[in-house]
Amino acid sequence: MQPVLERYTTPAIALHWLMAALLAGLLAIGHFMTGLELSPQKLQFFSWHKWAGVSAFALALLRMAWRLWSPPPPLPSTLARAQRRLAAVGHAVLYGLMLTIPVSGWLMSSAKGFQTVWFGVLPIPDLIGKDRQLAEGLTLLHGSLNWCLVLVVSGHVLAALKHHWLERNPILWRMIPHRPHKETP
Repeated sequence: MQPVLERYTTPAIALHWLMAALLAGLLAIGHFMTGLELSPQKLQFFSWHKWAGVSAFALALLRMAWRLWSPPPPLPSTLARAQRRLAAVGHAVLYGLMLTIPVSGWLMSSAKGFQTVWFGVLPIPDLIGKDRQLAEGLTLLHGSLNWCLVLVVSGHVLAALKHHWLERNPILWRMIPHRPHKETP
């Protein structure tokens, strides 16, 4: 019988799933909009993407603050040390990407000479001046960081599913909203 594990707090669960949905949307719209021909529609998609990116950055900061205020429940003692280490590294990389990807987009937008105006109301100051060569490098960096995010999130999801379906342990239940903890899934 598996040990009963402490669940994440309701705010931690809400922030986790809100960020997951926001990141999925950002990745989808980012991939879609880059293939469009220059048009008012493409510019609107870019604006929405930038608004959501600023929101994701703010949400990542909020998640980090909540994590410091309310640390996550401990992993089960039955988990191998290597798995614990990998989980810690994976979470650190996820948080790092949730911060660096929006900043790389902000820098890229600044270097391209397009100021971000959050929700069309709040102008966000450019971090750097317009520079075409730097913009090209930042575009490559922003895209590469997003592919890293896809890989790390895929690993995160696969690890959760492995624990749930193959190892039959209750780790996944700790992050499922509105579900009572069950000893066996």
